[in-house]
Amino acid sequence: MRRLAEAPQHTIHNNPYKAQKEWPPDFTKLHPKYQFRLERRYRRRAKLRYSRPRWTKAVKLAASGSSFFILVYGVLFMDWGEMAGRDVKPFEGTREWVRNQISSIWTASSTTSPKTTEENGPPPKRPH
Repeated sequence: MRRLAEAPQHTIHNNPYKAQKEWPPDFTKLHPKYQFRLERRYRRRAKLRYSRPRWTKAVKLAASGSSFFILVYGVLFMDWGEMAGRDVKPFEGTREWVRNQISSIWTASSTTSPKTTEENGPPPKRPH
């Protein structure tokens, strides 16, 4: 048991599991079709090895978030008239609509309030 633990690890010279093919192969001696097959296999394995899904997702989210922020800032807050040197407000209608929507969240307007019983008449009778 003790000798088994002290046995040296396998190296390239004493490995009992020999490789079936020499690697890397000599590409000057290979057929072009087989070269292409090996290159395609290498590209696929390299793409899998170096793929970073969490990093890619984070970059996509950051790019989308910054694009959304710039769009919202440009439409709702940026003063376009001063930039152009004239008194033009291209998104004023959109800004008013957003302001009205935000203010209607905390206040009840007369159009959304329930009607009184005088306008509706007496409540309907329920059958027994």
